Amino acid sequence: MPIRMSALMRPFEDFFKSQVAGGILLLAATLVALVLANSPAGPAYHGFWHIKIGLTIGHANFELPLHYWINDGLMAVFFFVVGLEIKRELLAGELAAPTQAALPIAAALGGMVVPALIYLGTNLGRPTLSGWGIPMATDIAFALGVIALLGDRIPRSLAIFLTALAIVDDLGAVLVIALFYTGELNPTALWLAAGLFALLVVGSRIGIQTLPFYLLFGLLLWLALLSSGIHASITGILVGAVIPVRPRHNHAQFLASADTLMAHYLRHEDEPGPFQRESRLGTLLALEHVCHDAMSPLQRIEHSLHPWVIYGVMPVFALANAGVRVRAAGLPEALAEPVTAGVGLGLLLGKPLGIFLFSWLAVRCGVARLANDLAWKDIVGAGFLAGIGFTMSIFITALAFGSTPAAPAAKIGIFAGSLLAGGIGYLLLRRRPLPMTDRPVP
Repeated sequence: MPIRMSALMRPFEDFFKSQVAGGILLLAATLVALVLANSPAGPAYHGFWHIKIGLTIGHANFELPLHYWINDGLMAVFFFVVGLEIKRELLAGELAAPTQAALPIAAALGGMVVPALIYLGTNLGRPTLSGWGIPMATDIAFALGVIALLGDRIPRSLAIFLTALAIVDDLGAVLVIALFYTGELNPTALWLAAGLFALLVVGSRIGIQTLPFYLLFGLLLWLALLSSGIHASITGILVGAVIPVRPRHNHAQFLASADTLMAHYLRHEDEPGPFQRESRLGTLLALEHVCHDAMSPLQRIEHSLHPWVIYGVMPVFALANAGVRVRAAGLPEALAEPVTAGVGLGLLLGKPLGIFLFSWLAVRCGVARLANDLAWKDIVGAGFLAGIGFTMSIFITALAFGSTPAAPAAKIGIFAGSLLAGGIGYLLLRRRPLPMTDRPVP
């Protein structure tokens, strides 16, 4: 029976749809957190995340608040998948070819620099200056969720541009966290972390593909970075960067093994009923291993973990961090706070301005080109969608302000800026005409 190509979902469409569904779940978790924080259950909600869990082994105490395990532990898994996505895009994705990568890289750079400058301008001379990294981030799940609402009006090239931009944005945010949002450094722990990372690099180079190897030394690396002063979630990016990309079997080996096994399978008769004969069952299991070994370890792990991050890690993070108590009477004053204004304006104005300006300069200078089916107003619309910060913005807020009064103010700015930016981006792109084939016949 011939296989219809339309029935085979391409990797980008699969990724896109999972991000869209994840964005809906992320929004639901955010609303639940806001409702709980502003209800009579607010004290219980906040108290729950400060419950200490863990264990004590001799003199070593590993009991930490639940909030800490989520932000430092669970988010390491999020960064691990981000690391895998970045590596894949750089090696074989939209960022692999310089001509394709130039435009989203330039756009992402502008989308980080201009929001940071706006925040610095509104908080100059204040103790809240350290929050300059908060409005630099893009939440890909929410941004692609809005793209999905627009349906066929949005060409695939614009969705790919926004995805690539967000991935470069994530890489920039990781560098900012590693370089500027660290505590007091512990040289001994840093040297230990460097040694563990070197072991992971060597293991990748010599072709170790056993996942427990990377899990074990990744966990040890996380513990070392936890004690070093560098945020432990960076472990995810480092481990993701060393996951091997070459499968055990190349294309020719896979085809030869698969053909041999299929021929062996067809030589045996069917067993009546739902069960296979032992010979056929063994052949099917062998074929399963051959398929497993024909996939890149990086792509296989990313495919397996992506749903857990989208449907598990990110909603739990939102549930634990998005609960901000907002009093309607004091909302105008809260929005006028320098932190709130800096974050909100950085996302709402800085993101689209920076993305458009740097993209225009890159094309004008000849280092990048605009896709044939895109116009500059599409880049402006995508720039507003990139102003939906949320997940990474809230994460950087926790690093910059901890539990100080500036943290709720920054989160209000994130919510306000993201909501307005997303709404404006939707309205701008909504005006895009439908493709000729989708227009109703008069």
